[in-house]
Amino acid sequence: MDQVIVVRHKVLVEKRSVRSVAREHGLSRNTVKRYARGAPIGVRKTPERESPVREKLAPRIEALLAASSTWTQGKQQLTASRLWQMLREEGHLVGRTLVKEHVAEWKRRRREVFVPLVYRPGELAEVDFFEVWVDLDGTRRRAWMFVMRLMYSKRDFAWLYEFQDQVSFLDGHVRAFAHFGGVPQRIAYDNLKLAVRKILVGGARALTARFTALVGHYALEPSFARPATGHDKGGVEARGKAIRWQHLVPIPSAPRMSEMSTQLMIRLDRQATEQRDRDGRTALERFDEERSLFVTLTGSPFVAAATSIVTASRRSLVRVGGATYSVPETWACLDITAHLGPDEVELVGPDASARHPRQRFGGRSIDYRHYLRELSHKPQAVRQVIPELLRDLGDPFGALWAALVDEHGPRQAARIFAAVLDAIVERGRESVVAIVAAARERNEPLMLALRSSTSTRTLDATHVPDVLRAIEVPASSAADFDTLFGGGEL
Repeated sequence: MDQVIVVRHKVLVEKRSVRSVAREHGLSRNTVKRYARGAPIGVRKTPERESPVREKLAPRIEALLAASSTWTQGKQQLTASRLWQMLREEGHLVGRTLVKEHVAEWKRRRREVFVPLVYRPGELAEVDFFEVWVDLDGTRRRAWMFVMRLMYSKRDFAWLYEFQDQVSFLDGHVRAFAHFGGVPQRIAYDNLKLAVRKILVGGARALTARFTALVGHYALEPSFARPATGHDKGGVEARGKAIRWQHLVPIPSAPRMSEMSTQLMIRLDRQATEQRDRDGRTALERFDEERSLFVTLTGSPFVAAATSIVTASRRSLVRVGGATYSVPETWACLDITAHLGPDEVELVGPDASARHPRQRFGGRSIDYRHYLRELSHKPQAVRQVIPELLRDLGDPFGALWAALVDEHGPRQAARIFAAVLDAIVERGRESVVAIVAAARERNEPLMLALRSSTSTRTLDATHVPDVLRAIEVPASSAADFDTLFGGGEL
C-alpha cells in the first residue's frame, strides 16, 4: 500500500514520467499506469475466453433445466452430474465442470433476494406450531408448542398442547391476547388447514368458519405466507427453534400440560427483562412502547371450544373428537351438547353437565359415578369394575371395600357395597360418608346402619296432597293396645 501511495504521488504530484518511476521501483509501466488511474490494488481483470462448447450447449442446458420441474418432484431433483450424464447420452462432448458452472450460474440468477424488513410498534405478530417432546405424568410423549412472536418488541408467548388441532390453535390466540393485554394489528400465518380452507386466485384465502369467527371477534387482520415458501415468517420459525433449545432442554416434566406451559411462560417473561438489543433496550421495554397501539380487548374472550351435538348410546357413552366419554346413565339415548376444548371435554345434558380430561384419538374416559344406579342393582358388575369405581368415588370407600372383603369375602362384599351405592343415589355421597363413619365408630353392621337411616327419614310437607294436610291422626301408645286386648274400653 505504501508503494502505491509513493507511485501515485510521483506521477500525479511530481509530474514524473511513467518510464522513470517504473525503472526506479522495478515495476512495469502498465502497473504504474494502473496505480496512477486508481484501479483496485491486486485485482486483475481476467480476459474472457471464447468457449464454443458452452455457447453451443447453453440453449440445450437451459431447456433441460426449465423442463425438469415436469419430470421431477420432491427430493428427486435434477443435479448437475445427472444433467451432464444426460447430455453425454445425447451425444454431446462436454466436460462435467462446464455443466456444473452453468447450472450454478442458472441457479444464482433465479435465487430469491431477501428484502430487509422494518417492523413498527404494534403492527405485526407471527404465529406457528412446533413439535416438541414432554414427560407428561411420567410418560414421554409428543406435544405441540403454539408460539406467537411480536416482531417489533421480540416478546414471545408460548403454550404447550397435546393436540395440533383447530381448538388448540384458537385457544393459543385467546391466551396470547390475554397475556399481551391486546391484539396486534396484523398476524402472519402459514397456509395451515386450521385457518385456510382454500387458496384462491390472486393470493386471496377462503378461511375456515371458526377462524373467521376469531378474526371477527378480535378485529385482527390475518396475512398468509406464499404457498410452499418456508421463510416468509422467518422470525417466529427461528424463535420457535430457539425456545426448544433454550427452555425445553432437558425435556420438561409435570403431571399436567398446563403446569409445563406456565413454567415455560415464566422463563420467557424473565428472558424478556434480561436480554437487550443493540440499542440497549429489553424486549419488555420495547413491548411497553407498542402495547398502547394494540387493538383493545373488549367483551368476553373468544370461546375456542368446538361445539357439536352427539347422541348417547345405550351404554351411556358418547364419541367426541375420536374418543369415548361416559355421561350420566339417565342421559342414555338422548342428544346432548359437547364442548371440545384443548384440555377438557364438557358434556351438557338436560339437567346438568359432565366433564372429562380430553383423550387422544381412540382413547376412553369412563367415570363410574355415572352408573351408580345400575351398579346398585348388579353386585356382580360391581366386582367387575371395583378398582375403577373406587378410583372415582375416592375416600373413604376404598378402605370400606377392603374391610367388607376381609369380613365377608368378595361376593357378599359386592352385595353390601351395592347397597352403599343405592344409598349414595338416594341420599348423596356426603350423607353416606357420614353414615359409614358413624357405623364404623359404633362397630354397627353397615346394612343395619343404612336401613336405620332410611327408616328415620320424614316426608316433606310439600309432598302431601292439599286435601290430606288438614287431617290429623293421633299417635297411639302401648297402653291403648293393652286396653284393646284386655277387653277394656279405649
